[in-house]
Amino acid sequence: MNKSDTTEGKTASELIDERIAGLGDWRGATLSAMRELIRQADPDVVEEWKWMGTPVWSHNGIICTGESYRSVVKLTFAKGASLKDPRKLFNASLDGNVRRAIDIREGETIDADAFKALVREAIELNASKAKPKSKAKAKTAVSAKP
Repeated sequence: MNKSDTTEGKTASELIDERIAGLGDWRGATLSAMRELIRQADPDVVEEWKWMGTPVWSHNGIICTGESYRSVVKLTFAKGASLKDPRKLFNASLDGNVRRAIDIREGETIDADAFKALVREAIELNASKAKPKSKAKAKTAVSAKP
């Protein structure tokens, strides 16, 4: 797993650890479990800390964010509307043109294999849309004739 830049001397992974510990209830356990599934699906995932305290998982672009609210843990897939969801994991933000989310309430479980497949599909979509890095063009020396 890769780590993104630091905030206040802490890595994004450390800040996510603190968020999970700070929740101290089912939401922390749920966010931790979902984080582990993301890591299993993509050992090269990059953890980021954006938008004033939102855990973000990326690989060639954002895969999903992990937010905690009073009654749900919400995993929002940045390009969820473009993903196949045969197991119907998406249950929130269904009206949007781009994003889709999974709201997990206390006591609910998520099909781990279906979730990991969704993460892998999001990574494949990101990779297919990634802009190729341009190679620096070599400068050709032009000699002046005397």
